[in-house]
Amino acid sequence: MSSKFLSWTLFIGLCIIWGSSFILMKWGMYDAYQQPVLSPYQVAALRMFSSGLAMLPFLFRSLKNLPRPVLRYVLLSGWLGSFFPAFLFCIAETKIDGALTGSLNSLTPLFVIITGTLFFRMHTSPQKIAGVLVGLAGSALLLYSNTGKPMGYLAYTGFVVLATIFYGFNVNMVHEKLTGVSSVQIATIAFTGLIPASLLVLLVTGYFNLPLTENTYVLSTLASSVLGILGTALASVLFYLLVKKAGGLFASLVTYGIPFIAILWGVYYGEKVTGMQVIGLSVILLGVYLANRPEKKKATPVD
Repeated sequence: MSSKFLSWTLFIGLCIIWGSSFILMKWGMYDAYQQPVLSPYQVAALRMFSSGLAMLPFLFRSLKNLPRPVLRYVLLSGWLGSFFPAFLFCIAETKIDGALTGSLNSLTPLFVIITGTLFFRMHTSPQKIAGVLVGLAGSALLLYSNTGKPMGYLAYTGFVVLATIFYGFNVNMVHEKLTGVSSVQIATIAFTGLIPASLLVLLVTGYFNLPLTENTYVLSTLASSVLGILGTALASVLFYLLVKKAGGLFASLVTYGIPFIAILWGVYYGEKVTGMQVIGLSVILLGVYLANRPEKKKATPVD
């Protein structure tokens, strides 16, 4: 399997997994009648807790082979790339829908460039910057097409923007500081390191005092756990692998594909897809193409 084919396979798989995460958050927080079940803090904590448990069997081996100087970066990656964003996204989805949240997630490549330039001395070409900006323009069209709720609700989009800032910093940090660490090691240590904090949130929010044997709570807990095991643990291993294979900027462009899946879930549940959404999706595809098109090499002058 060629490196390029593997990179695109990982890209598409991550789009599907993470694009489905937004509906799983809704299933965790609400029942079939849109009545609240679990709080956003409980869903996010369950997501992190289950992802940590899923990776726990690999902890001893991961710690044994981990270079000690990079341990702090691995643990920090768990907080910036998973823990904080998980809570921010769930809080945002109490007011805005999954399609809009998935669209805003496409801001990540912009913050990869900004944080990379400010903190990691990253250099990028005008062509890649143009591709990212074109993709962001498509995301803006998608956002505009989904703003059917009162403006007060849109204040919650700020939580998503903050999450994408964390993502951008984390992508650069993984690419810069953890190139010698395997993706399984990063995910294992990062997520198992979050088990105590996640358990503390569940205890403080009263999760274990809920009637957890009732069908509604079982389904919400199951949705949150699937979100953690597939949407966090497995997806993060694949994402870290993609960062190492293709670089931080290409890996961050996964977020451009996420709105496709998020909106497809919306169609399945009866959401109306407008012409503006179709245009926005097309512009995003164009941005992905521009940012990843091989650059022409300058001709070497002949003496």
